[in-house]
Amino acid sequence: MDNVSSHFDRTTFLKTLTNKPGVYRMLDKHGRVLYVGKARKLKKRVASYFRREIQLAPKTRTLMVHTSSVEVTVTHTETEALLLENNLIKEHRPRYNILLRDDKSFPYIYLSTDQRYPRLAFHRGARRGKGRYFGPYPSAGSVRATLSLLQKLFLIRQCEDSFFRNRSRPCLQYQIKRCTAPCVGLVGESAYGDDVRHATMFLEGKSQEVLDELVSRMKAAAESLKYEFAARYRDQISSLQRVQETQYISGARGDIDVIAVAIEGGVGVVQVFMIRKGHNLGNKTFFPQHTAGSGSTDILQAFLTQYYLGGSDERRTPGEILVNAPIPDNALLAKVLGDRAGRKVTITYGGRGDRARWLQLASNNAELALVQRRASQASLRQRLEALQEILELDELPSRIECFDISHTSGESTVASCVVFGVDGPIKSDYRRFNIKDLKAGDDYAAMRQALMRRYTRLQREEGKLPDLLLVDGGKGQLAQALEVLEELQINDLAVAAVAKGLTRKPGFESILLPDRNTSLVLPSDSDALHLIQQIRDEAHRFAITGHRSRRSRSRKQSALEQIPGIGAKRRQQLLSDFGGLRGVARAGVEDLARVKGIDRGLAQAVYDAFHEDA
Repeated sequence: MDNVSSHFDRTTFLKTLTNKPGVYRMLDKHGRVLYVGKARKLKKRVASYFRREIQLAPKTRTLMVHTSSVEVTVTHTETEALLLENNLIKEHRPRYNILLRDDKSFPYIYLSTDQRYPRLAFHRGARRGKGRYFGPYPSAGSVRATLSLLQKLFLIRQCEDSFFRNRSRPCLQYQIKRCTAPCVGLVGESAYGDDVRHATMFLEGKSQEVLDELVSRMKAAAESLKYEFAARYRDQISSLQRVQETQYISGARGDIDVIAVAIEGGVGVVQVFMIRKGHNLGNKTFFPQHTAGSGSTDILQAFLTQYYLGGSDERRTPGEILVNAPIPDNALLAKVLGDRAGRKVTITYGGRGDRARWLQLASNNAELALVQRRASQASLRQRLEALQEILELDELPSRIECFDISHTSGESTVASCVVFGVDGPIKSDYRRFNIKDLKAGDDYAAMRQALMRRYTRLQREEGKLPDLLLVDGGKGQLAQALEVLEELQINDLAVAAVAKGLTRKPGFESILLPDRNTSLVLPSDSDALHLIQQIRDEAHRFAITGHRSRRSRSRKQSALEQIPGIGAKRRQQLLSDFGGLRGVARAGVEDLARVKGIDRGLAQAVYDAFHEDA
């Protein structure tokens, strides 16, 4: 056979193989692992690769052209072979295996239990802290959405303990009705405990029980003429009912993952919907690598193995996995997953009724993801992936916001906020902020004001938070951003500052990160740097345009236009009596008071407007 190295004696090698289960590895001439596979019968499976070239799939033919040797590991059972295959794929990342790129642990919601006033928080990583963990959730965005919902429904604190312990007055969360201010004793421990219990029940899928209890409390409060409490329960009931309508999945019982695969043009996509306790926690899209030439079954089998056996204890396997393509090793994989989870796990292909509708929903989303991927600019996605890698983000940033400050010697200061998504700039979400009541030229305070106004409003209006926040500037601007986020209790938001180099020329920027003592300097040809420059330059353009417009308006305005009580007629009378604006500026209070329609108070206001710095 011509497609395998002539130094490899396949006939002798095949004679030495056993029909026991095991794992085989295809190696190139440098000893690098090209492909890892498992087999129920090693001899039969490996021999299939050495058939005539015309009988092999195109991808397999290419693999065998580069294969110089084959190594095998015999295992006791096929289950051991499956686990070993997964470990070797994760270790070597072979170029001909279908690879799942996302191997990060999934996020959870954490509820502390060893405190008088427990807190809810975003959590990712090892679950070692004292408390309860709810999840996993498909993405950080779905966790943030749930936390925001819980804060609105049950008013439980989400601030850091250090922030909580050092409060002397209620924070902004109390003012916008997202917390009951336990930090300063505005709620009793018992009442706060009820809120925590209700939130826990809601996360456990017992929202109807919470609803029934709130209805009973509302009636009791109304009968006791405690109408303020009854109104609060009424509002909670209304909000909870709306949530039930949007989150409940008809027919769902227990924990189910609905997984659909779609292929087009050699690109495969896998869509995962997570259903827990009858609630849809959201979905996540995966684009595995090396899917060209592979079928739906191959992609799905590789995905399930790496997704659930990826070595991460944080990813909980549900009791049922519903898929839209058949899996040859269905029973084996289900057994392995069940053994690891400590309970029965079933993998179901297809279904009727509700399950058919869930699969159709997942399939539709998978196909839509393919359409969106083709439509989006490949170069932008490449830059986003490079940025994700450089900044070590858990997920591809789908929404980036960047802030910049523009002024001329402190005059007419304007802050800009530009927004970028996976398809480029989202200009409808751009915002400008006219900075007021600050010392001229104080860039740090201007940045703080802009960030505070932006994210206070997003929280109040339940707007969408970014995955990454960029600020144009150095350590001072970065510190302001971190302080604002801490004060507003916005957690798990990646933040970076973009500082200009000594020459202030493009290509010499440095990236400052909260957890690094030294700045990150990227090469001038870095895709990540190019994206950062593009976003930063857009923020600068938007800021300076707003600043110039504001400065132009202020310079065209007469100082008299800024004085309350001086309208068009009085302004014209002053200019006429004193021969112009310069004459008005030189006049004293007594002179101004003699003008028709100007009393002593207005005269003093006009005088003060021209002598503020005196």
